[in-house]
Order: sequence, then C-alpha cells, then structure tokens
Amino acid sequence: MRLPVRRAMDVCPVEVAVSAVGGTWKLTLIKHLLDGTRRFNELGRLVPLANTKTLTRQLRELEDDGLVRRVAYPEVPPRVEYSLTDLGRSLEPIVTAMNVWGKDFAANRTG
Repeated sequence: MRLPVRRAMDVCPVEVAVSAVGGTWKLTLIKHLLDGTRRFNELGRLVPLANTKTLTRQLRELEDDGLVRRVAYPEVPPRVEYSLTDLGRSLEPIVTAMNVWGKDFAANRTG
C-alpha cells in the first residue's frame, strides 16, 4: 500500500478511498477493467487523452494499492495484461453510480 493511502488512514475513511482511487484516469481505468482483462495499449485506446507515462503511473499505483493485477508474459513482443482484483471489483457499485451521476450532470449542465 502506498504511503499516501497509509497516511489517509489516520484522517478519515473517505480520505483513504480518495487517496486510493483519486488521480488522473484511475476511476476511468477501473471502469474499463470492470468489463474484463485489458492489455496496456487497449487501455490507452480507451483513454485517449491519457499519455503513456500517466497511464503507466496510475496503473502502477492501482497495482500497489491492491486494486489491479498486472501480469507480464515472457513473450516477444512483451504482452502485459491488467485486471481488477477482488478488492478492485468491489468498487463496481461506486463506479457505476458515479458514471450515472456524471452522465446526468453533463446532460443537465449542457442542455
């Protein structure tokens, strides 16, 4: 578990959650991984505004916090797959609710 998450434990459970899943593209990555295992480049195509460095960092942090599993296959070219752990999958109702809320918010703000 990363230091920011451990520090948040001294503050409030909400801060723990924000520390673990807050960050550029983390919730979007989790949303896409809810549909199943994805390769790195596939995630890159699903989140086209995320640059490679940011995508790598966010996936590493999600892995460090036990939300994402990374499997690297010893092949040429290298193949790396990402999937949610049980802990990561437990975020499904939260991510689904946020997705619905976000759609409603966007519709009400632009309409």
